[in-house]
This record gives sequence, C-alpha cells and structure tokens, in this order.
Amino acid sequence: MKRKRKVFYPPPRNQRGPVSSGGPASFAHPTVVAIDLRAGVGRKDIVVGTRATILGDGLYAGEVAVVERLIGGGIPAALVRTEAGRTRRVRTIDLELVADRPPRDADLRDPRP
Repeated sequence: MKRKRKVFYPPPRNQRGPVSSGGPASFAHPTVVAIDLRAGVGRKDIVVGTRATILGDGLYAGEVAVVERLIGGGIPAALVRTEAGRTRRVRTIDLELVADRPPRDADLRDPRP
C-alpha cells in the first residue's frame, strides 16, 4: 500500500518579507501624525466675539476671524467666521488673539495742527 503524499501549499502572495533591522532607528511611517496634547485643555481667554488669527496650515490659516460660538467636548473648539465671510470650526489652541480693531489712518495722524 502506498503512502499518501503530503500536500504542498505555496506561501500566500500577500505575505510580507522578513523585517530588516539594519535601517535607521528614527524612521517614521509617512502616515504617522503628531498629536498635540495641549488641545484637550483649550484656551480660557477665547470668548464669543473675540477676533483671532487662525494658526496652523489648514484651509484658512493666517486669516483673521471672529468667534461666533464655542463648542465644548474632549477638544474645545470654536465656530469662527473669517473676514471673507466663510465659517469654520477651529480648535481653540489654533487661535491667536488679535487687537480689537486695526489702527486707522486718523488714529495715526498727529492731533496737533
């Protein structure tokens, strides 16, 4: 009587190769993000009506906006309206306060005749 041959199963095509340990130790995957742990604390000096500049590198970065509503939660945020009329939700730590109003030419002139 003949013995049954062992079945050969080829390795799967999506199997990853061996991991090389010879690469740089500080390699970071390109999809890794940095989480700002200060975001959960928020800012207490932001109130409705505050004028602020939007920080970061988002869509409206660098624009001056007015806070219309504060949004609580795990990461405090604010609904702001930019000077161009667009609204956006921004983390409160991404807002930098600006002066109440920009100086006008009349304010810069010498009051003496």
